Amino acid sequence: MSLGTRFVGSYEHSLDTKGRVILPAKLRQHFMPTGFLAPHLEGCLALWTQEEFDKESDARLVASEVDAMSRNEARDWASRVNEVSVDPQGRMPVPAGLRSYAGIEQDVLIVGMINRVELWCPRIWAAR
Repeated sequence: MSLGTRFVGSYEHSLDTKGRVILPAKLRQHFMPTGFLAPHLEGCLALWTQEEFDKESDARLVASEVDAMSRNEARDWASRVNEVSVDPQGRMPVPAGLRSYAGIEQDVLIVGMINRVELWCPRIWAAR
């Protein structure tokens, strides 16, 4: 793994009425102009920088060459990835389908996970 940006720490935020969350200032610069938000493991959402998204995509593409089941998993994942932009106030949209996947209704726990940022429903995070 290259020595790129590393994300650590956790932050508690809430969605606004339009389904947006404010990214902490410490993190948001890494997702400008865009980031990639997708369903991830254990029911969280992963937010990748362009560089890390390219690595994740490449790994999934290689894995998809194994068999039809792997290809379908890659297809399902790719179809749910959203390219998201952070507005000048630091707000990032969290699409309804992704909020539903992660069980995020109002409160959002934003967690640094080294090569990505994860968005969690606090209840699901606590139950891990």
